[in-house]
Amino acid sequence: MPLVEIIRGFETSNETVQSIKLVAQKMGKETVVINEFPGFVTSRISALVGNEAFYMLQEGVGTPEEIDKAIKLGLNYPMGPFELGDLVGLDTRLNNLNYLHSKLGEKYRPAPLLEQYVKAGRLGRKTGRGVYDYSNGGDWSGERGGNSRRS
Repeated sequence: MPLVEIIRGFETSNETVQSIKLVAQKMGKETVVINEFPGFVTSRISALVGNEAFYMLQEGVGTPEEIDKAIKLGLNYPMGPFELGDLVGLDTRLNNLNYLHSKLGEKYRPAPLLEQYVKAGRLGRKTGRGVYDYSNGGDWSGERGGNSRRS
């Protein structure tokens, strides 16, 4: 990832921010300076997109494959929300949403389907099964729609 979010705390000095920017630039990274607030920028947006994808799946709007494809091709994201959720862990996504919901309100309420996946132990790649099934040595298939594809 080419980005480093630099989080400016309540008493973070300008000198500290500049030092971090220089280190990040030496690592070949782009930076943004964000004021400390729950979720920062990328985590908040990612949580919303991933959660909305679960609401859409729950409502039968489309299959995981179709929703992921629409986001990748329509919004130019490198991964779809279900692919990303399975990669980072659906339990991690749920924990982030619960935290953001407690701090920032209703728009971050986790989708009930996401809670069901986590309760069932379907956490993503780390357990071999999340939205997609990884039990066949890298093959994965969506739970709804029956399509398979290679990761």
